[in-house]
Amino acid sequence: MSDLFNVKDKGIVLTGGAGVLCGALAEYLAGAGAKVCIADYDEFRANELAKTIEAAGGFALPLRINVMDRQETEDAFACAVNSMGRIDVLINGAGGNRKEATASDELPFFDLPGEVMRSVFDLNFLGTLLPCQVFGKHFAQQKQGIILNVSSMSAFHPLTKVVGYSAAKAAISNFTEWLAVHMCQNYSTDIRVNAIAPGFFLTKQNQFLLTDEQTGELTPRGRTIVEHTPMGRFGQPEELCGTVHWLLSDASKFVTGTVIPIDGGFNAFSGV
Repeated sequence: MSDLFNVKDKGIVLTGGAGVLCGALAEYLAGAGAKVCIADYDEFRANELAKTIEAAGGFALPLRINVMDRQETEDAFACAVNSMGRIDVLINGAGGNRKEATASDELPFFDLPGEVMRSVFDLNFLGTLLPCQVFGKHFAQQKQGIILNVSSMSAFHPLTKVVGYSAAKAAISNFTEWLAVHMCQNYSTDIRVNAIAPGFFLTKQNQFLLTDEQTGELTPRGRTIVEHTPMGRFGQPEELCGTVHWLLSDASKFVTGTVIPIDGGFNAFSGV
């Protein structure tokens, strides 16, 4: 049983690794014996998280990365390989939304700036595709590897207001399925590609929609989400860890091309 779920000494790169959700994953996986590379645009936060992990006895390599820039992604890959010796897993956690790309009474859909919408789509979709190209080539050469993308509930059912983010996450789910087939058929059946679709977790990118900036109380949207989540609450970052651990281990060796909801039942609930 322990061998089935073993991730000890796996080289794992997490883009967006200093964020709320991927930061929790990085700490957990390092605690399970993996070597983690925290690749993030925010170099300071990546370094601080790496210090925390190392203080707890884990291995952590902080790296700056711009996942929308091919050269920077290739440079980060080269540094990760040189430092860790081998890369077994890529977790694409970089992404996010912008208030200016969110439809509201103050900013109707018809007036959403195209350049802001493009930036949200590029960050989420291209920011997943480019690392998959760079790291996926490495997996193709070594004939094995695991890619784990991060989709969203909004990929299953487009959420009101967040038009660009929903479209980008839907693209990630579709791309995950496509890439899983492509890698198996053309390179190796030991290369697996899956995605998780987190439900609602409070993060910096959605806090302005779910909680009131002044009082911290739930907004009407936040209350609606909780009411439509059978478990009746938002998720905690550490509640992603068990599913991710399974997807990165031999326990899921025959699983590829899937998008796994981690959502407290939100996707299963019709509202009645």
